[in-house]
Amino acid sequence: MLKVARGATTNIGALVNGYPREALEVEIGGVRTNIRAPDVIAIGLAGGSIVEVKDGDIKVGPVSVGYRLIYEGIAWGGNTITATDIALAKGVMRIDDPRCNPELARSKIPSWLVERAYAKMVDMLEDALDRIKTRPEPETVILVGGGSAMWPRTLRGAREVIRPEHAQYANAVGAATALVGATVEKAYSYEQVSRDKAIQDASEEAKKRAIEAGADPSTIEVAEVEEIAMPYLPGNAVKIRVKAVGKLKL
Repeated sequence: MLKVARGATTNIGALVNGYPREALEVEIGGVRTNIRAPDVIAIGLAGGSIVEVKDGDIKVGPVSVGYRLIYEGIAWGGNTITATDIALAKGVMRIDDPRCNPELARSKIPSWLVERAYAKMVDMLEDALDRIKTRPEPETVILVGGGSAMWPRTLRGAREVIRPEHAQYANAVGAATALVGATVEKAYSYEQVSRDKAIQDASEEAKKRAIEAGADPSTIEVAEVEEIAMPYLPGNAVKIRVKAVGKLKL
């Protein structure tokens, strides 16, 4: 399952068994780190992305008007064509803002530009979806964020496209309902301890840390167990990684 969120960029991640897939490596400022973070692809395409025609080619983003969309966007009486204006002009998006006038976008933006720019936007999204996938089969795509309404209900590589009710408030909902978790990584020798005992030991420690972080003990569960062989060490060595999660204790 793929999740698409929109803000200054369009951010695409994958949910595995209901939890974000983690990146194998994370770079910050060009430096490779050992920080664990969701595996996310971000592209410079958002509601405020500027649409331009250069040498006969359509360019969408990565430059954006950002929060000034309601001042500079065509539909608000401005002079800058944005991705939101394109979606409004095409009729695939509605905005509950009395200051927004989709008719301005339809009258001021040529129809050929609307069609080509929107096709370009969809191609950018579909290409990013292909990059985040790890298997060729179609995936379920969930659209969230304020600009998620601009996308079509069919996308290349998607089994189905879902935009939940109140999708524009996904950040707030996520912050209010997020689980408390903890992750433990420990090395074991299967010649000295059985596999079941090693996993149990790591799981108990992960649960303990989750409780210390504020999780309700009655809701704690092991969300993920990963075994990584360490072939260059003696004793049939492995690294076991366990993630435990639970609801916030109120």
